[in-house]
Amino acid sequence: MSYDGRMNDWTAHNPASSRTGELNGQGFSFVGGDEMNGTLGNILGSAPWNDFSDSWNRLPLDNYLAEHGTYRRRRHAVYSLSRSGKVERQAHQPHYQSKTYNTLQGGIERWFEPIEPAIGAGEVLLVVLKYCGNIFGSIAPSIADWRAEVHQFRIEARADQEGLPTPEGVHRDGVDYVLVLLIARNNIASGTTTIHTADGTQLGSFTLTQPLDAALVDDERVFHGVTPVQAVDDTRAAFRDVLVVTLVRINTIVAS
Repeated sequence: MSYDGRMNDWTAHNPASSRTGELNGQGFSFVGGDEMNGTLGNILGSAPWNDFSDSWNRLPLDNYLAEHGTYRRRRHAVYSLSRSGKVERQAHQPHYQSKTYNTLQGGIERWFEPIEPAIGAGEVLLVVLKYCGNIFGSIAPSIADWRAEVHQFRIEARADQEGLPTPEGVHRDGVDYVLVLLIARNNIASGTTTIHTADGTQLGSFTLTQPLDAALVDDERVFHGVTPVQAVDDTRAAFRDVLVVTLVRINTIVAS
């Protein structure tokens, strides 16, 4: 299934962000929610946004992680992105990482429940995917097409269990680029993103606190991790909702 129409107008109204300079220079960038909201067309508070964010309340448990704790919920989908602006959802397929990149759960095919059709074809996700193609494509202009994996995550915290956004620790994902987009935080402390070099030297840190706060990461150059989250009030639901998009290049433009 492919999506065109309004998506093809995105580049004309949203040129490549100045954040590309930070990506080129240091391998990562933090984008505040207000800036991201403006870039994406002021979607916060809209009916499409409300439908999109509400879908995190319907995420099933990640049963692959059950032996380590029942604190993660997720859904998954795969798309192709082209420089022409075409966004096409692919057949449902497993998520796979080698043990090189995920020592905790690498080396197996993990079949997660798919992102719901209406959410997967909805305006918000498609605009986010277009943004990813634009921002990362601007620093890799020779790439014609990308494979994008999309993950909805909810990390929960309870009195007897903190939530681990990155249970594998500081890591790389084994892709080209990563977007981590905050959807919501509720009744939690911590959840700080840290960026590192291969030898463990910390390059920076920031905490995603407001909806649409985002981390942009050049996964080939830097490592990233997120500190555990704890419930502030044990009597209330406590969670961190994020959308993660990873891009891998699949076709290179051939010079004429």
